[in-house]
Amino acid sequence: MSTPTTRIPRYELHCHLDGSVRPDTVADLAREQDIALERPVRELVVASAHCGSLTTFLTYIDLPLQVLQNPDALTRAALELVEDWKADGVVYGEVRFAPQLHGRHGMPPDEAVQAVAEGLAQGRATTGVGTGLLLCCLRHQSPDESLAVAETALRHRNIVAGLDLAGDETRYTAQPHRAAFDLAHGAGLPCTVHAGEAAGPESMWEAIDILGARRIGHGVRCTSDTALLNRLRTDKIALEMCPTSNVQTGAVPSLSDHPATPLLANGLPVTISTDTRTTSDTTLQREFNSLRHSIGWTGQHETLAQRNAAQASFSTTSEQ
Repeated sequence: MSTPTTRIPRYELHCHLDGSVRPDTVADLAREQDIALERPVRELVVASAHCGSLTTFLTYIDLPLQVLQNPDALTRAALELVEDWKADGVVYGEVRFAPQLHGRHGMPPDEAVQAVAEGLAQGRATTGVGTGLLLCCLRHQSPDESLAVAETALRHRNIVAGLDLAGDETRYTAQPHRAAFDLAHGAGLPCTVHAGEAAGPESMWEAIDILGARRIGHGVRCTSDTALLNRLRTDKIALEMCPTSNVQTGAVPSLSDHPATPLLANGLPVTISTDTRTTSDTTLQREFNSLRHSIGWTGQHETLAQRNAAQASFSTTSEQ
């Protein structure tokens, strides 16, 4: 991976572990686990530039998720992500994953959380990059399952920095998961929610008013709602935007149509992340390069986005 050309300290707030496993590592883990690959690994884990939908995009995470079903694999993936952050000029990164998806062979969620935390700790020790760990509830799962994720997060409050809700916004509302987020808020655990990606402003209102989100994952569909824009600005609710991914999933038609620039200009706390470094075949360096080439971003835009990310991070002393 090339050395970043900018010296601006970078903060990445929206990065999924299962979508950021190095292709060579996926291949290694598949061999170790006797999982046959029907095509070259990159064809299985790197999505096309225009998938057309989030549903199609997520199919490229199936294989990485399949090989991340034991503690050693999770630790390796987390450690390598921190190394990749270092190479990308990131000084602090937050990674999120859904521990309940890693129990196909009986691994308990607590063990999965500890395994990822161990990889992050090893990465911090060798690179000096600060890290935060977020746990994901999933919209299509039951409220009880989300409550269990929140309880897992609180059992590991010393190593878990926040709670997230991910999944298909068009088919599943956030309301059923309120108890999990109420539990997190009661314990002082900050929350972010995927919204305004596949669905419109109503999903973002729900994330803010029902789940108490301090940040919104993606949020690209907020521009048509003036009241929502005012709320985001007034309450300083950060938008975790991921331009390449937003185009791949069809959340925006093209990079030239991405709303990051006008939102940033209007005082909204826009941040830029990769979402899935492997699935989207990207880095923060590439994201900012793409924004420069497509919509004229400058170092000033990047500096402001990074300042927003630093202020919106869920960092705690124990994690850095």
